[in-house]
Amino acid sequence: MTEKKPTGLFSTKLVAIAAVAGIVAGAAAVYVRETMSGNAVETADAAQCAGTVEKAEALKPYFSGDVAAMVPVSEPRLVEGLTFQDQSGAPMTMANFTNKTVLLNLWATWCVPCREEMPALNNLQKAVGNERFQVLAINIDTGDVEKPQTFLAETGVDALGLYRDASMGVFNTLKRQGLAFGLPVTLLVDGKGCLLGNMNGPAAWDGADAKALIAAADGA
Repeated sequence: MTEKKPTGLFSTKLVAIAAVAGIVAGAAAVYVRETMSGNAVETADAAQCAGTVEKAEALKPYFSGDVAAMVPVSEPRLVEGLTFQDQSGAPMTMANFTNKTVLLNLWATWCVPCREEMPALNNLQKAVGNERFQVLAINIDTGDVEKPQTFLAETGVDALGLYRDASMGVFNTLKRQGLAFGLPVTLLVDGKGCLLGNMNGPAAWDGADAKALIAAADGA
């Protein structure tokens, strides 16, 4: 029987990393070289995302503490062109999460900061996940599914499911859009699929600062 590791072990280290990330945004991220695969980059629909910049501006006071590295969007941007698979292998896009505030996170088992923040993301989903909010963690390990499945089982990450893109296309798309340069990368997306903010590097997502940000974004 696989032994589950306690999820609280990472908290102190993540709080320290998040504090540093607030000073040097993204400094803790693991640099990733872009592969040749990728999804088509879509042009942001300014009409659909009208008011998003103002919404992000209102959230600025919540981009602090553990989540100080979150950068608010400066122009309307629709998060499109991302294709991945759900736990059953069925194809998905961000359109599947319409009407939900989404914390979109890209991770890989070979990314040490990712491994350390996954339990915190799991705790966040357990604490505040509902029909209006979801943590969407997408694994970008290449190869078969065994490695990420084993990691989730060993660390007791049981609330996120295993969403995957083994082609790394989601990362490549976000990199070309200037939203990602390494892992982990996290996007805060509203219910219309519009970007509110993005962060490169890990954070203590189960802390009070992150929960306050999600509550504010969900109600914005």
